[in-house]
Amino acid sequence: MASSRDVSVTFLGSGDAFGSGGRLNTCFLVRSPETCFLIDCGASSLVAMKKYGVDRSDVDIILITHFHGDHFGGVPFFLLDARQVQHRTGPLIIAGPHGVEKRVQELTEALFPGASGADPGFSLDFVELAAGVPTEIGALKVYPEAVIHSKGSDPHGYRIECSGKSIAYSGDSEWTENLIKIASGTDLFICECSDYDEPTRNHIDYQTILRRSADLGSKRVILTHLGDSVLSRLDSTDIEYAEDGKTVTI
Repeated sequence: MASSRDVSVTFLGSGDAFGSGGRLNTCFLVRSPETCFLIDCGASSLVAMKKYGVDRSDVDIILITHFHGDHFGGVPFFLLDARQVQHRTGPLIIAGPHGVEKRVQELTEALFPGASGADPGFSLDFVELAAGVPTEIGALKVYPEAVIHSKGSDPHGYRIECSGKSIAYSGDSEWTENLIKIASGTDLFICECSDYDEPTRNHIDYQTILRRSADLGSKRVILTHLGDSVLSRLDSTDIEYAEDGKTVTI
């Protein structure tokens, strides 16, 4: 039975950049007694939130791991919806790697010319996260670490502490020992798994995760960002995996 101190994670999107298996882009909704936040906000995230009945005004913080469209491309849609549909009044914080405010403004302007300079009608703040620098954001404490992905995307993995629970997320990355650093001792480690048994540059394959799972030291590991080669072999995986709409409690 769920308690008032539980933290829940809903996988609003568990797919890759190519929509493999018809899955939506990366977006995880975390609810705790103190706050509600998103980990990444891929291009399809607003669709996912409406599909699964998420009240967008509940979201206090959006954490962005890196600047690829399937991980932060949904932010302009979220902001436009907040202003024109939700008529949001509560504050919102968007946190991410260096230059997060500029990146969001540029993307918003590219998608909706003129919208980047509009008054949102609510307090909107940006927080830059740097590898190795723990940062308090509202009720969260975030521990960012650099990971290995496309350099221009400024990739990070996060360890997030809230309400006495800890969640880590790899972001998009090849295997790096920094994944152990963020995952060790956590209640949940969410790990990207783009391929089954063929290591691909900038991403992790299932066999590597399986081989190193004991080293991660997390109480629970869930795979996400699943590519076609993984989706075709889900029956033969020994590690829990995400589905769009799946909710877990930690």
